[in-house]
Amino acid sequence: MSLNRYLVRSTVVGALGGLLFGFDTAVISGATRTLRLYFHLSDRELGITVAIALWGAVIGAIFSGLPGERFGRRDSLRGLAFLYLVSAVGCALAWNLPSLMAFRFIGGLAIGGSSVLGPMYISEISPAQWRGRLVGTFQINIVVGILLAYLSNYLIGFVNSGNSEWRWQLGISAVPALLFVLMLFVIPRSPRWLSTRNRIDDARHVLDLIGSPNSEAELKEIVASIHLERASEPLFQRKYRFPLLLALATGAFNQLSGINAILYYLNDIFAKAGFDPSHSGLQAVAVGATNLVFTLIAMSVIDKVGRKALLLVGCASLTGCLAAISAIFWTHAHQDWLVWLLMAYIACFAVSQGAVTWVYIGEIFPTRVRSKGQSAGSSAHWVVNALISAVFPSLAATSGAYPFMFFGAMMAVQFVIVLLIYPETKGISLEQMEHRLHIE
Repeated sequence: MSLNRYLVRSTVVGALGGLLFGFDTAVISGATRTLRLYFHLSDRELGITVAIALWGAVIGAIFSGLPGERFGRRDSLRGLAFLYLVSAVGCALAWNLPSLMAFRFIGGLAIGGSSVLGPMYISEISPAQWRGRLVGTFQINIVVGILLAYLSNYLIGFVNSGNSEWRWQLGISAVPALLFVLMLFVIPRSPRWLSTRNRIDDARHVLDLIGSPNSEAELKEIVASIHLERASEPLFQRKYRFPLLLALATGAFNQLSGINAILYYLNDIFAKAGFDPSHSGLQAVAVGATNLVFTLIAMSVIDKVGRKALLLVGCASLTGCLAAISAIFWTHAHQDWLVWLLMAYIACFAVSQGAVTWVYIGEIFPTRVRSKGQSAGSSAHWVVNALISAVFPSLAATSGAYPFMFFGAMMAVQFVIVLLIYPETKGISLEQMEHRLHIE
């Protein structure tokens, strides 16, 4: 099956939530300094201000599966796009710290929800041979959003808006949020979701639109896998224990690599290592560009190399990078290597954790519980993210080396777990995966 314009357009629009996900999570890195000054924040208060959006993401990830099942993936994404817009405008106009935190929490709801429903929507319209690369566009959009956030922060720095600079940095995402709202009106519903609602003719029509070579056969396979009478069965059953364990581990270890703590506090990390604050914005752009380049490389090979192999290579490489970064902060020597080591770290993350996480979680559950399973995996990701981001400033203030030592140890642990228990999923249809994992 070849890609047609309708499939490409639906994928691109579904992945726009990833761009806002990346932008809204990374943009805070440039605002930490002025937020400290404007609101007179301590390390602990700054951690809470950053993490409040992530607790919103936890709730969004946990509960997004419910509207995703009832109203469909596409229509639920429309609601999340509106929350992105409200959050951006609200942060720009925030009148005090509680109001800022409230609007960041709203943005977190959108981030968590889109981290579940965006990849789910794309995986359900994608043929098996293209699924890794198409779902990977969500991750590409995340890193594009991160790069745009760093670039936006750098350019806004030239405006000389003083201690109110954070308003512009946090509010500019209203532009892509509005675009996301509008574009969601030009894509179809998921054919798998339509089948769960017994809208078989509509599902067949969507399969024809996206270029399925044999829509009737594919539709029969989808319907057979759904078992409509069991569509609402609970996730927490013995037969789903293994895929649930895989989802929770994949989501949690993604954050135990330290990626988002580093992205959120990148400018502070450079400052602690002795770099001139005026240069940290440009260094962040270089890190974001590295993230994008290596994510694109990963997306070009994920369906050839496989998910498990990429994770193994990534875990080993990340352990080495994090050990070297820890040594710099422990010895206070060779600080000039930090930028290059962080770029190497980002490259290793992009070709492994970054490329695989959302693809893998979306592949290991049967249709009847996929939204719940994806919510569980995403929730583990956001809970760990929120906890790490809240304590990182205080922990790093004690010793810059401690956080990186911990992250390196976690990557070594994940290497062993992936090696021993993770199954490969490349080239296997969502329906066949159910049999591979022995789910009856």
